[in-house]
Amino acid sequence: MIPAAHLWLFFVMVFGVVLLPGLDMAYVMASALVGGRRTGLVATAGVVAGGACHVLMAAFGVMAVLKLWPTAFNAMLLAGALYIAWIGWSLLRSRATFGALPTQSARTQVATFRRGMVTCLLNPKAYLFMLAIFPQFLKPEYGALWLQALVLWTIIACTQAGIYGGMALAGDRVRAWLDARPAANVLVARGVGGLLVATAMFTAYEGWRGI
Repeated sequence: MIPAAHLWLFFVMVFGVVLLPGLDMAYVMASALVGGRRTGLVATAGVVAGGACHVLMAAFGVMAVLKLWPTAFNAMLLAGALYIAWIGWSLLRSRATFGALPTQSARTQVATFRRGMVTCLLNPKAYLFMLAIFPQFLKPEYGALWLQALVLWTIIACTQAGIYGGMALAGDRVRAWLDARPAANVLVARGVGGLLVATAMFTAYEGWRGI
């Protein structure tokens, strides 16, 4: 039996980490601004799926391998930063405003989910969390480790869904407001692209420094 105090402490840690601005949050907000509420929520689902992969990797010891092989970890940091920067650069170069973008097709929603998952998988903040914090909450005396990992992942998934889902809904409202203001629409589209690029650079720097 896992003590309630143990789970609450983990939730507080997860809440603080997820609430910090980073690649996942920036991608979800950009997706909601570009495609509306549904696209933002699909991006959120992709991030949650990526979080599940992080927990699986931690359970199978992949995180320990990355910790012992800094070169591979550094490569992941750079890959994640470059990936989100590429998405931001695409927005900066695009001549379309948010309101002028075409309606999202089913295929595009699949791509949005996949991008959200990849963004999470390449997010250095997530790897630092899984390396430094997650293992401390797996206690043999609390029962089967796989069951503990499942419970902890549930907390992570619910927290991500709540925070990023809220961001998606907020982004959809901003998009509706921008539809009636073409001039502001263009400025915000460029601003979001610049924000993604800046976030990627900052995250890469912070992640590299934290190793």
